[in-house]
Amino acid sequence: QVQLVESGGGLVQAGESLRLSCAASGDTTCISSVNWYRRLPGQDRELIAGITNDNHLWYRDSVKGRFAISANDAKTEAHLQMNNLQPEDTAVYYCNTENYYCEDLSRSWGQGTQVTVSS
Repeated sequence: QVQLVESGGGLVQAGESLRLSCAASGDTTCISSVNWYRRLPGQDRELIAGITNDNHLWYRDSVKGRFAISANDAKTEAHLQMNNLQPEDTAVYYCNTENYYCEDLSRSWGQGTQVTVSS
């Protein structure tokens, strides 16, 4: 199993930045990609950024040009740099890994970290 712990959320004003971190432990050799999701108030969780083991990046249109995902080669540490935050970015942010290098093809989730952006 892969365990994930996020950190770095908080309260900021519009236009400011935050950097979220995700630390993976356990069967980390299973990790094939790392993703960040968020759950906006009253909405379902949505995928906002991802990085594969060959470092292919993907971003949701609403965060392109403002957010940047990065990870170390082993994918045991990942970050989400969030710049020019806006009130509509207020959400709980979750780190996720797809562990498709192992037979159980599992997915792991962190506990979530709150990001609140005031206007």
